[in-house]
Amino acid sequence: MSEALTAEMVRAIEHDCARLVARYANRNDAADWDAVTALYAPEGRMARPSAPDDWICGREAIFAAFTARPARTTRHVCSNVEITVLDADTATGESAMLLFTGEAVPKVGSFLDRFVRTDDGWKFAERRGLMTF
Repeated sequence: MSEALTAEMVRAIEHDCARLVARYANRNDAADWDAVTALYAPEGRMARPSAPDDWICGREAIFAAFTARPARTTRHVCSNVEITVLDADTATGESAMLLFTGEAVPKVGSFLDRFVRTDDGWKFAERRGLMTF
């Protein structure tokens, strides 16, 4: 049976998960693929906004997907981060994203996330990007 959550516990989980969203954007923009990959649970999965139904599963595959891309300069601007705590070990989230890449027109999208508490803290269990042009 799950432990009863206090308001303070809910706020702490919301904060930790929202911080994970921001850390993902910052580490992605720094092309720090080891750090980005470490934000996922070992069995975590992701789908890029450009291919929201094409899941990449597991840290090794996620790392390979990021390192296979051509190098580019990016800036992810995340906002409207809303975290819903399901219990002491799981949460969901939604956030808006604006992606700037060099001379290209900015892209607008969002992320739908599932978070899981691990021995190493909160991680992405699932991160699904959606473009909303």
